[in-house]
Amino acid sequence: MSAEDEVGAAADALVGAFGAHDPEGYFAAFDPEATFMFYTTDRLLASRSEWESEWAELEASGFRVERCTTENRRIDVINADVAILTHTVRTKIAGEPDAVRERETIVFRRGADGRWLAIHEHLSPDPNPA
Repeated sequence: MSAEDEVGAAADALVGAFGAHDPEGYFAAFDPEATFMFYTTDRLLASRSEWESEWAELEASGFRVERCTTENRRIDVINADVAILTHTVRTKIAGEPDAVRERETIVFRRGADGRWLAIHEHLSPDPNPA
């Protein structure tokens, strides 16, 4: 399997777990020292555990993902151990009337065990939400 295929499979697992509201599976796709830059937070989340804490607070206020789909996916393998995924995601959150369309960049790194884990996620609103 090519590195692009391996990263694609890792991305599919990550997005699939997020879309199924499976925090355990979702967070398992990230390195413990991954960073997160979301337009919905006021700061950089500097670790997976920091994002897990934010997630728990969101869940306590009723947050639940109903589904998430990916479109316009592009994977750039930078070298044998780093790859960048860019795509558009459409996420339906419970209680919200419409799905939100956003653009996302996820940087993956191959670990010593050969697994591709996300080390950075950046999310922004899609300027063309239609």
